[in-house]
Amino acid sequence: MEISTIGLDLAKSIFQVHAVDASGEIVVRKALRRAQVRTFFAKLPPCLIGMEACGTSHHWARELAKLGHKVKLMPPAYVKPYVKRGKTDAADAEAICEAVMRPSMRFVPVKSAEQQAALALHRTRDLLVKQRTQLVNMVRGLLAEFGIEMARGLHHALRLAARLSAGDAPEVPTLAQRVVKSLADQIGALQVQLAALEKELLAWHRSNELSQRLATIPGVGVISASALAASVVEPERFRSGRQFAASLGLTPLQNCSGGKERMGRISRMGDRYLRRLLVIGMTSLIRRARARPDSVDPRIAAMLERKPARVVTVAAANRTARVAWAIMTRGGTYQAPARAAAT
Repeated sequence: MEISTIGLDLAKSIFQVHAVDASGEIVVRKALRRAQVRTFFAKLPPCLIGMEACGTSHHWARELAKLGHKVKLMPPAYVKPYVKRGKTDAADAEAICEAVMRPSMRFVPVKSAEQQAALALHRTRDLLVKQRTQLVNMVRGLLAEFGIEMARGLHHALRLAARLSAGDAPEVPTLAQRVVKSLADQIGALQVQLAALEKELLAWHRSNELSQRLATIPGVGVISASALAASVVEPERFRSGRQFAASLGLTPLQNCSGGKERMGRISRMGDRYLRRLLVIGMTSLIRRARARPDSVDPRIAAMLERKPARVVTVAAANRTARVAWAIMTRGGTYQAPARAAAT
């Protein structure tokens, strides 16, 4: 019997295969070690392979596609309902094989190695920013024990960290000075690494035409634009900008029944990193709108008069996602509304 569809459950060392023929009969159920995967699939005729979109999935999708197979990635949340009972690697592989054959299943496009390299810069930068924040908060708490108040703001924290690294803190006991100096040195080292990463991201941004066009959107800078360009593959698979915004979790949850529509908070589905970048960018835009209403889209200023700032921020992030989808699918750059251009 010839294999037509395979469900492949990925792991670090042991991979589970569940293969069926055209009639749905099980042909192969076996576990493979990592070194055996390429050899096993190289011997098979071209077939459909389903995998969950998780760690290493894009790498294996590219490798198996080189062997002539058709590979489809699926969100794990959409595969889970097909697991019949219990959770084992074999049950997961069977569920993946079942899910990949559903005509209504939604699939995740395979990212290129270049896009994953750019995302590696983003993930590393995000981790270092979190570590820097943790260190700054630790230093702030330690200094507060000795009556020293650190001013709010990163630039104040970095300036104080440089002062502490130089040993300029006579009001702090010697033992505590050594501890705080060690933490301050780490903050300085992280700042150097972050500067190098951001320089790499800027170079990638300047070499990517789509990222440069996305950066023309108000509130979208180099970080957000490069993240969108590297993360979103085949934007045309979304039927509309609203569907793209929904994929990022920026649309309300629906709880509709009996002809009644109930809209809840935003769903927070999809890529949390992209959603956070958009919300942060719009937070900056809202602050500018409060200080200089004539410098932003007049619709934002009008919304601020009626709605709380956080609601307007999320709504602006939703609209920005729609604009980004339009730019990615139709080309061109951001064009300000006529009224905003007139002001």
